[in-house]
Amino acid sequence: MAVGAVLIGGVIGLVGVYGIGGLMRNASGDPACRAATDLATKLTPLIRGEVAGLTPARAGLRIPDLSFQDASGATHKLSEWRGKTVLLNLWATWCVPCRREMPALDALAARLGGGGFDVVAVNIDTRDTDKPRARLKDAGVTTLTYFSDQKARVFQELKAIGRAVGMPTSVLIDGNGCEVATIAGPAEWASDDGFKLIEAAMQPQTKS
Repeated sequence: MAVGAVLIGGVIGLVGVYGIGGLMRNASGDPACRAATDLATKLTPLIRGEVAGLTPARAGLRIPDLSFQDASGATHKLSEWRGKTVLLNLWATWCVPCRREMPALDALAARLGGGGFDVVAVNIDTRDTDKPRARLKDAGVTTLTYFSDQKARVFQELKAIGRAVGMPTSVLIDGNGCEVATIAGPAEWASDDGFKLIEAAMQPQTKS
């Protein structure tokens, strides 16, 4: 009985973290995301050095169609980037590692962005809307498009599927909207390790 109680408690805890839908997806995997997990396996040898903190996807997981706004207030959805490899990054001005990471993300976008790859960095500050843009300007960030979610729903949606446990959070996503790899914490993206990883991930993408 004691063992049974422990097992039941573990299941309840997992449901609390992932939700019932998230638990089922993580247990069985989304068959539509098979290409992403195959790609993750191929990329595993490149997850080293400056990008060693990434965790490659082991089960198929489609990332929610997150919604956020650009600098003009227009709404965008993650699905607009279908067909491209995307590095989705969530950041905030109160997160020191986030601020330090932004120039590297900007350099990555400048070198490899456009065409088959984009960096989509979404700010989740909930108060002073001018502060994030000022921080980017002070850091010399010029290539990244400014996106924000003042209600931080993007973080909550990723948290619900177990892909956001702290800040910054970055998810490498294939052209079908499926997880390839995730990292909780910063990385030096503007490095040989970072460039090689993203270049290898930039394979011809098809929508599903």
